[in-house]
Amino acid sequence: MSCARLLAAVLVILATPAFGALSGERLYTQHCGACHGSHGEGGVGVPLALPDFLAVVDDEFLFKTIRHGRPGRVMPAFKNLSSAQVKAIVAHIRGFAPQVKAPVFDRIGKVHGDAKRGEALYALHCAACHGKSGEGGHGTGVTFSRPRDFPIMPPALNNPGFLAAASDQMIRATLIKGRQGTPMVSFLKQGLSEREIDDVVAYVRSFAHRPQPPSMPDEAMILEAESSYSLEETVENVKRAALGKNFRIIREQRLENGLYPEGEEDGRQVIVYFCNFRFIDQALRLDPRVGLFMPCRVTVVQQGDKVKVMSINPKHLSRLFNNAELDAACEEMQKVYLGILEEATL
Repeated sequence: MSCARLLAAVLVILATPAFGALSGERLYTQHCGACHGSHGEGGVGVPLALPDFLAVVDDEFLFKTIRHGRPGRVMPAFKNLSSAQVKAIVAHIRGFAPQVKAPVFDRIGKVHGDAKRGEALYALHCAACHGKSGEGGHGTGVTFSRPRDFPIMPPALNNPGFLAAASDQMIRATLIKGRQGTPMVSFLKQGLSEREIDDVVAYVRSFAHRPQPPSMPDEAMILEAESSYSLEETVENVKRAALGKNFRIIREQRLENGLYPEGEEDGRQVIVYFCNFRFIDQALRLDPRVGLFMPCRVTVVQQGDKVKVMSINPKHLSRLFNNAELDAACEEMQKVYLGILEEATL
């Protein structure tokens, strides 16, 4: 087969629906599955396979949610994905409930409601789950980090990402239909009229006009200090400093442990692992992904005649997690790390 014919064959394969579906599946697995479940069943993120969810959210809502995320919540923004890749993920999510067609909303017709009337209705019917000011539930979708009487975490309705993605018609359809498998019950079944539902929609939309808290400024990825002690003395200093801050030493090992045969690792690179179980428990309840960076660790490296002490910056991680509830915990942990680095190098 000539190069031209081979190229043509590849292009045909890439254009087929089957390849598109596989591409969407691959992209979903790579970017979404860890939080939302391999089949959309939920986990750290909300379940996406609920038929009642897919019956009221259109493709534009899913597209904008993936693109812009939920600032300050667990859902990150996937700005690095192309529009074609995002659309492939949306198509794959639709496949979780193939019997449910994507809704088509009338973008011309507007929902006419009274936000003032809606405020009282929201306080009566919505605030208990979604928060007095639409701030949503606390924690993530897994039972370890949320109240066990909530199958999922109620989303933040005042979130700029949600308000940018959700049309008034979509919010209205959700209130009318409810969402089976969650505490969200049809407002019609609760006795509200369609006019009152429109009032609630207007009040939720009013959240968009309220000032948003400033985002945490970007921070350096690594905290670093230079030690005037030898490598061995600095390692012992790190251990003493960690113990002095109520941490338990887990182990000490060479940085290259497991990468090279035993005895061939670079002895000038040492990691000290330590742990405070109370703090870990609190952090995991805010966001189980914190476990990826546990236990705590400080690395001591000798470079020529200099000894450096380094750790990851928790406040930098806070931005990566996109979870505002972690900000205070990450700031506290940064102070701990800086204290250990200072004590170990004085």
